[in-house]
Amino acid sequence: MDVLWSPWRYDYITAASDTQGAGSGCVFCDILNSSASDEEKFILERAEFNFVILNIFPYGTGHLMIVPFAHIADLNNADKQTTNEMMELAKRCQTALTEVYSPQGFNMGLNLGKAAGAGVAGHFHMHVLPRWIGDVNFMTSIAETKTMPESLETTYNKLKGRL
Repeated sequence: MDVLWSPWRYDYITAASDTQGAGSGCVFCDILNSSASDEEKFILERAEFNFVILNIFPYGTGHLMIVPFAHIADLNNADKQTTNEMMELAKRCQTALTEVYSPQGFNMGLNLGKAAGAGVAGHFHMHVLPRWIGDVNFMTSIAETKTMPESLETTYNKLKGRL
């Protein structure tokens, strides 16, 4: 079996738990309770039960997250309205990302619990990540360097209003 190491992710995973005491204990709840504007927080869309936000630690350009307003750790504890809306938002995110970036594929999913890689284990969320053939290459897998072709502000401005 081949193993590709991504040691730069360790700092992110451990930092998420180290900073959980800063506000409410949840980065998503802190974002929602912040007085900053949606643009400053990179919130692209507020629906009835969920919001769509740019991942500020993206795997690649256009990495979005769909987050319930309710602080819920596990998918099985969420009500049907929240999960149904989450899937509808995932479809809208895929459409918007396709129109703006023309990706060749998508990764979509949930990491439930710290052992599963959840950086924010107490507040579940869905990742929507556009992918291109060759987007994981020497730079990310060997050189431990991520190349991002645009800033979060540029990504936000391209996607705002498209959901």
